[in-house]
Amino acid sequence: MGDLRPAARVPLLVLGMLSLVGGVLAGLARLDWGVPATAANAAGWHGALMISAFLGTVISLERAVALGRGWAYLAPAAAGIGGVALLAGAPLVLAQVLAVVAAATLVAASIQVLRRLVAPFTVILAIAALCWLIGNLAWLAGGALIAAVPWWLAFLVLTIAGERLELTRFLPARAGAQRLFFAIVGGILAGAMLSLWQEDAGLRLFATGLLALAVWLLRYDIARRNAQQQGLVRFIALCLISGYAWLALAGLLGVAGGFLPGHPWRDATLHAVGLGFVFSMIFGHAPIIFPAVAQVKIPYHPAFYLPLLVLHASLALRILGGLGGEFPLRREGGLFNAVALLLFIATLLASVVRGKRETRGTAS
Repeated sequence: MGDLRPAARVPLLVLGMLSLVGGVLAGLARLDWGVPATAANAAGWHGALMISAFLGTVISLERAVALGRGWAYLAPAAAGIGGVALLAGAPLVLAQVLAVVAAATLVAASIQVLRRLVAPFTVILAIAALCWLIGNLAWLAGGALIAAVPWWLAFLVLTIAGERLELTRFLPARAGAQRLFFAIVGGILAGAMLSLWQEDAGLRLFATGLLALAVWLLRYDIARRNAQQQGLVRFIALCLISGYAWLALAGLLGVAGGFLPGHPWRDATLHAVGLGFVFSMIFGHAPIIFPAVAQVKIPYHPAFYLPLLVLHASLALRILGGLGGEFPLRREGGLFNAVALLLFIATLLASVVRGKRETRGTAS
């Protein structure tokens, strides 16, 4: 079965965006903001909508495009439909089964990639996909999200780390750096596994692994060198470096117990990873990924910095509120988190329009 045409991929992106919008509104409902009833009813599934539905759709869609096999698009389709099912109030098991199907398909696609090329980064990407599958199975088995969260975070973090590992081959080889990387990944996986039986010890080990990974990325990633460049290259590098700083903060908070259910710092810890680290990566890579997926031109503009700055400022406000027990600050920070994502989408759309005008101007 051949690859999908770019136009046929757009509905999959739309499904992912529906989960993003629903997930953001569900998160605002958790902070006591007034939102439509559909999103308010899904407030308990905020994490599932943002991670498994939205990010699962985007990541598996990118992987399907890279693989170029039609069957691989089952992953983003199932993940996206699962998110819509959560928002529509369908039976929970339907969304859970769709999430499992999506992750299992991504694992199969990752194995297919390994058959083509066995390399450190392809191994890490396959492990990340397996983490998503384990998390979804834990969700299906238990019904609650608590057991799934470490695996879902490992899915996101290792996917990004694996892609960054690929680029380190352009840097001078450093003895032991790759072995250290795999040791850190082992610690993250061990922590996620241990958390299923010894929650406290497992989550603290998991957090230690995240902290170590952040330090590794700050030390060895090519972003430090690219930050000295100009234009899009510099923007991406600054997104990455700021994301690594948020990941380090999440690790520190997690070592202090921030990942534990019921801990007063849990919101700060989770969002330091999910917003600070993951969305910094998304902001940086979107001008590269979306043109590859949808075949649209997204020219760089300095306006790209605006949503990034709003994201960091609003997240800092939210985390300060969480650490200080000031719910109003958390609440306001959460609202401006949503504004940052809205600005990001608007900036991308404006860039797409500008790219089309430039293309027409060149053609004429």
